[in-house]
Amino acid sequence: MPDINEELPRFACPDWWERLLAGRPPMADVPYDKVKAGKAIAFFNRLRLPDVPGNPPLAEACGDWFRDMLAVFLASEDPETLLPTVWELLCMVPKKNSKTTYVAGLALTALYMIEVPNRQMLLVGPSQNISERCFDQAQGMIRLDPKLEVIFKVQDHTKTITRYKTGTCLDVKTFDTSIVTGEIPILTIIDEVHELGKKAKAAAVMQQIRGGGITKQRGRLLMITTQSDEPPAGIWRTELDKARKIRDGKGGRLPIMLPVLYEYPVEKQLDQDFWRNPKNWDLILPNIGRSIDPQALFEDYENNGRVNKEAEQIWTSQHLNIEIGVGLGGDGWSGALHWTSCVDDRLSGLDALLARSEVCTIGGDWGGADDLAALYVIGREKHTKRWLGWGRAWARPSVFEQRKSIAPRLRQFAEDGDLVISKTGEEQAASAAEICRKVFDAGLLPETGGIGLDSAGIALLVDALGDLDLVDPLVQAVIQGWRLQTAISSVPLKLEDQRFLHGDQPLMAWAVGNAKQTLKGSNYVVTKEVSGAAKIDPLMALFNAAMLMFQNPEAAGKKVSVYEEMARRQRENA
Repeated sequence: MPDINEELPRFACPDWWERLLAGRPPMADVPYDKVKAGKAIAFFNRLRLPDVPGNPPLAEACGDWFRDMLAVFLASEDPETLLPTVWELLCMVPKKNSKTTYVAGLALTALYMIEVPNRQMLLVGPSQNISERCFDQAQGMIRLDPKLEVIFKVQDHTKTITRYKTGTCLDVKTFDTSIVTGEIPILTIIDEVHELGKKAKAAAVMQQIRGGGITKQRGRLLMITTQSDEPPAGIWRTELDKARKIRDGKGGRLPIMLPVLYEYPVEKQLDQDFWRNPKNWDLILPNIGRSIDPQALFEDYENNGRVNKEAEQIWTSQHLNIEIGVGLGGDGWSGALHWTSCVDDRLSGLDALLARSEVCTIGGDWGGADDLAALYVIGREKHTKRWLGWGRAWARPSVFEQRKSIAPRLRQFAEDGDLVISKTGEEQAASAAEICRKVFDAGLLPETGGIGLDSAGIALLVDALGDLDLVDPLVQAVIQGWRLQTAISSVPLKLEDQRFLHGDQPLMAWAVGNAKQTLKGSNYVVTKEVSGAAKIDPLMALFNAAMLMFQNPEAAGKKVSVYEEMARRQRENA
């Protein structure tokens, strides 16, 4: 907890858990224009639910938690400049809290409140079903109130709602790379943003949405979602981590995103007795008693959520916002808990790692035709002796065919630059060998045990390394299974103490989240959390590199490379 006399960064909310315990939204206190907020809330409250018997108004059907968000999103105001402070808002709230219905109402409220003429607003769903539901709720609210039909024009065929007075329209669309081409939306609402983590080019589309808002009027962005039913990845991992950092006061002095995250603290997510107790569910279910029937929720958990471990993981991720890989943390690799807290933004790539290291080791894990191949480089930092990490993986086209469920995610990793798609095994082995040679030429590998490989399926890689004069004793096999115990158990300790830093590669975060840690005999082993599709090859490569770094190696120093020697001889013979 920061010093009470120290000014907190904007939107920091260090007491967010205490607020949840008190039944309050887990968000910072934000100044806003009370008159403007009152007008917005009055309009929102009159809207009626189109799909509930009796069509109750939102004044009765919606909890104050959502109105609090609506007020700051539409009426936030800096006391000195009188300009808005909340340009973006990310709300993560469990399933069945009526978020899709409420954001439809918020979108109509924004269309009514914002007086800018002839502009566009977007209400975006990740799938056609969700976007259609958003539109159906919004147009249903209008058609229940004759006074609203005078204010708004509804076009069903284009899923567009236009305010007659301003000409500004609300377009309800399905998320796609073309939705914002050429558009400059003044407000964008994205429902179920966690689904974007599974879509290729999602980051590029988000950048378009944000870039289009950099005008004099600027553009606002509201994202509302449940937790992902898979380990968070891609753009969702990025946005979630950013929101948590802002909430915890680590997101810079003047962020523009207000986080509202209905989730348990990590220690509570790890406490299975705590979150399995229905008495603790209402802490993060702000609509319980309204759209959520407590007894029905409990019966659903007992009959469907507890069928097996995988079903429970998915159920709790959706209904309790418990992150996959954390909530049933006794099964996840113990290092996963600390992975995201050990990011060093300066580790932008291999060159940055080499520049800061006094010695490096490299680990490799080479899979079959339907697996990933991976290298991981660990550098020991000069002076501090901290470990620095960077990885890369390779995939053949056959992986995308045989593992279609993870293909979009792999393509995103390729766009990030962390995954290389190679046509053949020889091609990916040659690419990996070049990386090893680069570290060798920098003089940072030890003479013995600098490159450690899982001995299974590495023939092509060994040949490629040999072609670049990287051979035994520099290249060694690392015995697998229970003998990796040192790395499996000790790397988490380094992460916990932030003695191991990495560049926040989404590929690595995904592999870390996929890992399952089990006790066999008296030793821990790591396997895949979800059989078949999930991959942990990059993490296994990290373990192999760690086993060599634990030997406290010294760099052999820079040597003349075979290429330099050939060039020298050519000059002499000229």
